[in-house]
Amino acid sequence: MRGASRDALAAAQASFEEQIGSLPAGAGSSEVSEGLFAVAALLDREPSLRRAFTDPASSPDGRRSLVDSLLGQQLSPLPLGVFRDLVAARWNAAVDLREAVEVLATSAAMRAAEGDGSLDDVEDELFRFERLLEREPALRAALTDPGLPADRKSALLRDLLSDARPTTLRLLEIAVTRRHHGSLEHAISELTRLAAQRRERYIAQVRVALPLEPDHETRLAAALARIYGREVQLQVAVDPTVIGGVEVRIGDEVLNGTVAHNLETVRRRLAG
Repeated sequence: MRGASRDALAAAQASFEEQIGSLPAGAGSSEVSEGLFAVAALLDREPSLRRAFTDPASSPDGRRSLVDSLLGQQLSPLPLGVFRDLVAARWNAAVDLREAVEVLATSAAMRAAEGDGSLDDVEDELFRFERLLEREPALRAALTDPGLPADRKSALLRDLLSDARPTTLRLLEIAVTRRHHGSLEHAISELTRLAAQRRERYIAQVRVALPLEPDHETRLAAALARIYGREVQLQVAVDPTVIGGVEVRIGDEVLNGTVAHNLETVRRRLAG
């Protein structure tokens, strides 16, 4: 999302936080989340509505009135207010509005999890499910099969994640049953990123040859926090191909201290 659409989403997120900021932690968030997920599903089914809600030829008040007339009786006041703010903004493309609705729905679900103290568990479960998809190509194939009905995919997830937090299950159900840009893995990584953002910390994906001792994890997290100026959450994956050392990826940045990387650097210097 770029330009006007990015700015519109940022403004809507700020407005959402302001609307529910005076409520107890998590209060109203589940209501907003489910309401906006329903709106996202509607926008998926009705591209003409996406265009009407983002029509630059209409006024912001006109688009708000359209929301009120179509959804005023279906949505409760909180999600209705959030969506009215969204349609009043300017969007580069109609599909950006649909994406923004789902981002805000997800953020609201994360806020609800933060309120009940389960956000850390949700974040960890999302990460572990992402690793599971990497190890089980048959599972990924089933969950991305366009011929498999959505209810079958949801049932498969419920069987696999019977012990998971309800928020984790709900977010993964949305990820595997709704249309989205990019791969399923990208969608789940984005969920993990939003969970980290909710806690105002970075996610560091760490690859090591052997499991780290708890004190090593603590020292690594503290060192990264000093570098980036904010708390860093480690997600450690054991990968025998690392040989030795540590590879850390934060967003698009890679800090590679593995033996294999160091050897390759030496080889390139000798060759040069």
